[in-house]
Amino acid sequence: MKLRIFELFDLILLMSMVLLITIGVVFIYSSSVNSAGISVSQEYIRQIVFGSAGLILMAVAAIFDYRKLVKQAPKLFIGMVLVLLYTGLFGKVVNGARSWLGLGNLGVQPSEFAKIVYIFFLAWYFERTDKVSDRKRFITSLFIMGVPLMLILLQPDLGTASVYIPIFLIMCFMAGIPSRYLFMVILTGILTVVCTVLPVWESEILQRSVPILKVLTNQRLRFVIIAAAGTITLIGIIGYMLFKSRYYYWIAYCFGITTVALIMSIAAGKVLKPYQIQRLIIFIDPESDPLGAGWNIIQSKIAIGSGNMLGQGFLQGIQSHLRFLPQQSTDFIFSILSEEWGFVGGCVVFVLYLVILFRIISIIKTTKHLFGYYVASGILAMFFFHFIVNVGMVMGIMPITGIPLVFLSYGGSSLWTGMICIGILMSINFHQQSEFVFS
Repeated sequence: MKLRIFELFDLILLMSMVLLITIGVVFIYSSSVNSAGISVSQEYIRQIVFGSAGLILMAVAAIFDYRKLVKQAPKLFIGMVLVLLYTGLFGKVVNGARSWLGLGNLGVQPSEFAKIVYIFFLAWYFERTDKVSDRKRFITSLFIMGVPLMLILLQPDLGTASVYIPIFLIMCFMAGIPSRYLFMVILTGILTVVCTVLPVWESEILQRSVPILKVLTNQRLRFVIIAAAGTITLIGIIGYMLFKSRYYYWIAYCFGITTVALIMSIAAGKVLKPYQIQRLIIFIDPESDPLGAGWNIIQSKIAIGSGNMLGQGFLQGIQSHLRFLPQQSTDFIFSILSEEWGFVGGCVVFVLYLVILFRIISIIKTTKHLFGYYVASGILAMFFFHFIVNVGMVMGIMPITGIPLVFLSYGGSSLWTGMICIGILMSINFHQQSEFVFS
């Protein structure tokens, strides 16, 4: 078939993406201007360069037939793991995490690009195990997620690592994994976070002892609880294997979640930096440390609130130009936009993101290739999670995790990852000739 080059590029995706990147550059420039009206940063110029190079990467991804990567997915995944391992050992430390490779001011964040490889490998696994039992598929896919997740957490980069979880959950859901398995992951994650945060919350915010929290603060008692819960889990598993009773199944299910969460909370307390745990605590009560860990979220909410309906006007924002907002060109770019463009400007960004998300859903519905179906689902999960968490973070309804707003936030690695994903979606949309078979 003769390649119709212009038909490769989905105009809806392309225009929405370009508009978001343009808005991002505008407000990255705004973030560089101080109270005297002088630009003190060249980040907006670098973002223009990143965006221009990203268009080339997107075009290459769109032109390339993504189906040719099916057989290469395992090799790409192994390469990704080796790069993440190397980064954790020898990478540059930026903002407290050893997650960058490069020289001087030039560098890339491999964990961002690793999301694409992770999505491809998980899609490859789900496509080729269509007839395998749900339990085996779930356990294996959990391991596939766990390898890059742990390597990124060891850097430690909590924000980037957290993106891998919703990608896993959505792709598992689309692959037909039973919901009870997915809820197991969700409940374990929530309980792990709670068990990690509560001891620090007791000492830093409450500043008094709570008897029931001794289960989490007394290490000997915690190990006793873990041993007891683990024993009950084992009894439940044996009981279910012998008698096939749902009663034993749910005993193993509940106590298994408790056991794993308690163990993972110990590991999280060792791996995560104090400031990362503090971010989760501040989500509960920002006023507990208004001049320290709570400063970012308090100033962000002030900036968004002061924007009202139409905003203060471009370059007229007080919070950003007086430098009250840290990391205002990256994590808190939406705060500046809302302050200067107001509710209307925020709605414009919301609409553009919704257009992209609904366009991806349309591609998922129409694709004829199972591998592309899974890949598009993973990209949908990634974009949605970045958007909902970043916007929720700056509004104070989500914890501060350092997740950028794709296409708007400053940063080449995040921008290129998003643009390559748009190119892959275009390729999936264009190559719809092969048979699409569900399990």
